[in-house]
Amino acid sequence: MQKITAIIPTFNEEVNIKAAIESVLWCDEVIVVDSFSTDKTVEIVKSFPQVRLLQHEYEHSAAQKNWTIPQASHPWIFLLDADERPTSELVSEIKELVKNGTDYSGFWIYRRNNFMGKRIDYSGWQSDKVIRLFKRDECKYQNKHVHAEIESKGKISILRHKLIHYTYKDVTSYLKKADRYTTWGALDRFHKFEKSGRRIGLLYLFFRPLGRFVRHYIWRLGFLDGTHGFVVSALAAYNVFIRAVKIWRLQNGEKIEDPFKK
Repeated sequence: MQKITAIIPTFNEEVNIKAAIESVLWCDEVIVVDSFSTDKTVEIVKSFPQVRLLQHEYEHSAAQKNWTIPQASHPWIFLLDADERPTSELVSEIKELVKNGTDYSGFWIYRRNNFMGKRIDYSGWQSDKVIRLFKRDECKYQNKHVHAEIESKGKISILRHKLIHYTYKDVTSYLKKADRYTTWGALDRFHKFEKSGRRIGLLYLFFRPLGRFVRHYIWRLGFLDGTHGFVVSALAAYNVFIRAVKIWRLQNGEKIEDPFKK
């Protein structure tokens, strides 16, 4: 039977890290890669003697994961964000799969999202899935600041059971993370637009956010999630708008720094 290394990337995750580690102690190795947290994250990790703690300067999420993956001792990687938890059914499915072997290089896993205290069943999140189980030597992340996914040498399949994702517990945490992600997204798109010579203006600033809201709230049935669905959809539009404003300002010569490098 092949073995599994769990990898948990962290930065200031003192609220989540203990439960995250406990949820993957069934793995044969657990690595926490920390971006020099300033809260009690590292102290909590060190309270688990069986966990390997690595610290590495943060460039972006994909780069951090790609730096860590080759350091895993085992051929299978189960990658978990600190605010995610595998269900017991998912753990059993992973163990059985690795025990029996497979020709696939990696597996998509659907996520069940919880937003500000409520489970979200629609609002564009019903199809949310990520590649979290994969072979160390056959997969790596795309070199992108945000929404980087696995690139694989082999075929990718999908697991039946889900991860539970405890996303954004309050407005403050959402806005803080939104600032980082909209900056990273703007930097990625700014460089892409720069190569093509494309510039954005009023139409892009107006219709992109509007389209995102309609997509989440109407087409993806956000209204069925009640008030939470409206907020999810509105914040998705807000993210698109702020990202677009940052692209616009970058194209007009304003310097916008990566939040992790300030």
